[in-house]
Amino acid sequence: MNDVSIIGIGKTDVSEHWETSLRHLSWYAIEAALDDAATTQVDALYVGNMLAGRLSQQDHLGALVADFAGLRGIEAVTVEAADASGGAAMRQAVLAVKSGLVETALVVGVEKVTDETGSTVTEAAATGLDADYEMAHGLTLAGAAALMMRRYMFEYGVTLADFAGFSVNAHRNGADNPLAMFRNRLKAERFTAGPAVAEPVSLFDMAPLGDGAAAVVVTGSERAKDMVPQPIRVLGSALSTDTIGLHDRQNVLWLAAAARSTAAAMAQAGVSHEEIDLFELHDSYTIMAALSLEAAGFAAPGEGWQLARDGAIEREGQIPISTCGGLKARGNPLGATGVYQIVEVAQQLRGQAGDCQVPDAKIGMAQNLATTGATAVTHVLAR
Repeated sequence: MNDVSIIGIGKTDVSEHWETSLRHLSWYAIEAALDDAATTQVDALYVGNMLAGRLSQQDHLGALVADFAGLRGIEAVTVEAADASGGAAMRQAVLAVKSGLVETALVVGVEKVTDETGSTVTEAAATGLDADYEMAHGLTLAGAAALMMRRYMFEYGVTLADFAGFSVNAHRNGADNPLAMFRNRLKAERFTAGPAVAEPVSLFDMAPLGDGAAAVVVTGSERAKDMVPQPIRVLGSALSTDTIGLHDRQNVLWLAAAARSTAAAMAQAGVSHEEIDLFELHDSYTIMAALSLEAAGFAAPGEGWQLARDGAIEREGQIPISTCGGLKARGNPLGATGVYQIVEVAQQLRGQAGDCQVPDAKIGMAQNLATTGATAVTHVLAR
């Protein structure tokens, strides 16, 4: 099988793009990625998206985006795995190039949530939960996160204030990212004062939904050496699933899919935890950041929050996370989030992250989760 490398990256800012369509957002990111790769020749397009059918009344994004981006005629499909759609699309592109059936693949993650507002968006996002046993009873993504957070606080004797370090770190990094949705810094003492969304989850605890698109071009590593000066190798790629419903899990505080996909991707890459220089995790809620660090093996169960308290997650810490603001400050474009994570890790490994740069980053890991962790996609990248 072929080794795979990234040769092009591109992204838009995450914002409320009221006057920009889904197809235009995709095109902007694709154009930037193709320019970065210095090519216009791709064989397949994988579009990661969660809610276009519900919020924009537009399915069939593969053909739509390929046509609008000037790639009419190529193989193109949409990949959906709730808010892990972007990571899943990247996974499909890696598999396609590895197989040898596709020489160069293009991935774009795109989401447009501002075509609707308020409860319509909340209801649409909740479709990633179990429709019969969770959503039908009014559970939302924030509500599910609140259930997990409350249980975590009870099991491990921690308080809401103990999670503040995650949001403080994300906003500190987001302030240095010109494409972040929120560039304001957050003081730890303000964290617990945020308006409640679903007790104990507050506005300062959850990531804001936004519009955006990010794109990646991948090809075989041997070919990549002759195409660009800084190809980024995909050392590991793995996807795993868990039960959608929280009620079906033996332990609601253990992200089994995240643990499995991390172990598989790291085994493929042949790297240890000590060799990973940054970890772009899925901090849709601070509880998900803590649980991700534990499932990925950077902290023992019940101790993920301590990495935030002790500064280990900062850019010069033991395991930097949310280095460009994460979902919390950069913004959460749902089905596009996983591709943003890949782009941000690639920027770090290239030394192109500007004021968000992690010193001397050589190996990075990105993990995209769906809802409460029912799908987890992990990629290990190296310069």
